[in-house]
Amino acid sequence: MSGSGMGGEAGARSARSRALAVLRVRSRALAFALLPAAVAVVLLVADVQGRIDGRGWDTARWAVTGAAAVVLLAAAAVTAVIVRARPALSPTVELAESSAPDLYRLVRDLADRLDVPAPSAIALTPDCDSWLEDRTHPAHSVRARLGQSPSGIPGVRRRTDAAPVLVIGSPFLWWMRVGELRAILAPVVAGTGPSAQPDIASARRFVRGLDAAVAVTSGPGAGRGARLVLGFVGPVARLLLRGCRAHAAEMERGVAAAASERAQTVDYGLRIVAQEQVGLAYAGWDRLLTRVALPAWRMGRWPSRLDAGVVSALTELSRRDRLAEGFASRLGERPACDLLEEPGAADEAASLLAARLFHGGPAEPGPDWSPVDWQHYPEEVVDRKWRAEAARLHRVLDGMGTRPGAEPVEAVAPTLARVLDHLAGQDGEVLAAAIAAAVAVEDAAGPPLPSADVWGDSVPLFPLQQPRTGRELLADHVTAMVCCAAVDTAGAAPGLDWLDGPALLVGGERKGDLGSRVMALLEEGDAEPLRRWLVGVGVRPEKPVRLV
Repeated sequence: MSGSGMGGEAGARSARSRALAVLRVRSRALAFALLPAAVAVVLLVADVQGRIDGRGWDTARWAVTGAAAVVLLAAAAVTAVIVRARPALSPTVELAESSAPDLYRLVRDLADRLDVPAPSAIALTPDCDSWLEDRTHPAHSVRARLGQSPSGIPGVRRRTDAAPVLVIGSPFLWWMRVGELRAILAPVVAGTGPSAQPDIASARRFVRGLDAAVAVTSGPGAGRGARLVLGFVGPVARLLLRGCRAHAAEMERGVAAAASERAQTVDYGLRIVAQEQVGLAYAGWDRLLTRVALPAWRMGRWPSRLDAGVVSALTELSRRDRLAEGFASRLGERPACDLLEEPGAADEAASLLAARLFHGGPAEPGPDWSPVDWQHYPEEVVDRKWRAEAARLHRVLDGMGTRPGAEPVEAVAPTLARVLDHLAGQDGEVLAAAIAAAVAVEDAAGPPLPSADVWGDSVPLFPLQQPRTGRELLADHVTAMVCCAAVDTAGAAPGLDWLDGPALLVGGERKGDLGSRVMALLEEGDAEPLRRWLVGVGVRPEKPVRLV
């Protein structure tokens, strides 16, 4: 195997030339910092040798020497911040080789076929993407996180020369077949070759250090003295980053082109077919998170088998979408998750991380943050969600028309007929605003999101859904009330639709025609379509429903 795996690809040559351009920016900055010191040394040597004399030269010599000392101190401060700043690290689930020996064997065999260094480790991310991540910074080592040094000597931290870590999207392992996963990973693994090239590796470290320094100088929490230093370091780091940003971007494009060119020698035909599965996996994963996982997260529950759920979601999508016909037939082949020793444990860890990243949930399970499996999802999530929203709807109706400070009126029985009469007789905007206000109050009273210190290496949250309008919230609450009435009076049952989330089952079949009738009630005040639907299902609106 070649030492760098660069080969003679045009992309690799372009990447190296751009890396040298980045390093020239660093060299110019260093030269600028050393220039006053060099001038001061020339003046001091000239004075010792008697080549210059006079008060003017003495003044110039000491002024330049003082300026050189200040510039060197400033350069040392900038260098210290850049070197010590910890680059951003993607939150992942670490996969030890003992927990995935077949997967490690597949990746190493792939690296051998590509003639590039093998990744140093493998990690999972709850997203439909895969990449290489450099974790050679001392702060990224496990020992450093425990307060130890990689060298074993307290206080001494050294940068390692390990290859990058291969980060694999966990949905790929459950949806992809083994051959498809190998084909998809080939261009990613091929990137370890350019990553080992010294100039490219040095340029990347410099850019990551600048980026981390900018983040440090922009963050809160430093004392007054530190803020003064960081106030100077920040603009310098930003200036250097602007100077090399274009070169760094072109360098990464060259690396990607070189990796893609090298990967054409491995499973190229299969990769074209597997790319279709990437788009399908992304669509199914997005629907599963936003429609199925998000309602559970909002209730303090987190589905513990999201990756297994994406297979069910994509199988359902294959059944509904003509464009996806034939994709489900692949399920007879060996899934890539078989390469793991304990797929369930890996799925649970990735599911917990997904809840943490996309919703802000705690890092560990607890009394108010417990897992839920798919078998119990309808009873423990769907039914509870409907009844909680129905209870909120009736609390708001009870409070409407009551003056602040007045005695509360006796609560009316929580019936669907009450809701229909209210919305059919007047505009729902007031009720929608009241529902939105109640939801906002409850959200504000909930536990705060984790702070940056608690999150450690985690990046900021990626909210899956924009804040809902009052009309959207009202539609959800009315729908929930209808579903509660159907369950309590018509023998319906809560269910789970893998693509649309909570579903109402009547006679074992999903009733998907409820939404349009609810919207007719809210937007036009016309309750007749919904009333006809209720009669057809056998719902008795006058009967009280069970609330939470």
